[in-house]
Amino acid sequence: MQPTRSRSRICPAALLSLAALLLCGAGPVLAVPTPKAVFIIIDGVPADVIERVETPNIDSIAAAGAYTRAYVGGEIGGPSQSPTVSAPGYMDLITGTWCNKHNVYDNEVANPDYDYWNIFRIAETDDPGLVTAIFSTWEDNRTKLIGEGLPQAGNITLDYHFDGLEKDTERYPPEKETENVREIDGLVADDAERVIRERGPDLSWVYLQYTDDVAHEHGDSPEFDASVRLTDQRVGQVWQAVQARQARYDEDWLIIVTTDHGRDATGKEHGYQSERERTTWIATNSHRLNAHFHARPAIVDILPSLVTHLNLHVPDRVRAQWDGQSFID
Repeated sequence: MQPTRSRSRICPAALLSLAALLLCGAGPVLAVPTPKAVFIIIDGVPADVIERVETPNIDSIAAAGAYTRAYVGGEIGGPSQSPTVSAPGYMDLITGTWCNKHNVYDNEVANPDYDYWNIFRIAETDDPGLVTAIFSTWEDNRTKLIGEGLPQAGNITLDYHFDGLEKDTERYPPEKETENVREIDGLVADDAERVIRERGPDLSWVYLQYTDDVAHEHGDSPEFDASVRLTDQRVGQVWQAVQARQARYDEDWLIIVTTDHGRDATGKEHGYQSERERTTWIATNSHRLNAHFHARPAIVDILPSLVTHLNLHVPDRVRAQWDGQSFID
């Protein structure tokens, strides 16, 4: 992976300020920090759990910006109603649309509709010089959901990926799946911390799976709580890397942490439309949050927010397809 190219994207508000300074005959204008973003998906942690369990790193991110409850699952009884399942939730986030558009209804990801562009395709199309990265415990996030290298998905290639370890059955035998995922999550977090700290990709996705595996096995339990605390430590690694970048470089980092679905009353299952399965959460360091953030946003609102922060130019046809709206001004 090559180091990020130096670049500056001036947001509309900055342009207005620049124009005002020029009209007033002001002196030299300081360069606008380079916007960068990383979003983290922690699998299957309902809002009541993230609010009850000690998560000092997620709390630190929220203290820098804010925390809110959010939702998944689309409109109950409407055309956008979507299963509270992992892959549909990821696709909701990266495309800003519900399942009735992107056509991912389960974890098989059999026939995605790539006409609904994901955030990486938007970024790569707007500026091929942007550096993109994914760090994931599930390779299908890159190969199926993003559709890397597929002509129908825009034939994009991410600059860096760390994934696919779960397919190494010699190192990670299937009968030890939960233990494997715990270890792989740790390696994913380690690599994300290293690459973000050293290379500073412009747009990164970090996916951590362990919490969902533990919940399926134990439900609401001390084991599930412990998995959330461990995953919070891994989020902290990424957050520390982001803070280090901001302290050292002229960069404006957005970090968003969320989950893909809640859980049923037992904590073991999910997939339907109960309030607990639909109720999720978002923590972010953004200082530019608008009223929509505090009015229970949806997972589909994250893509427009990433676009706003990164100041990406989106084709009108693509933007018109979105079901979400930005919670960042």
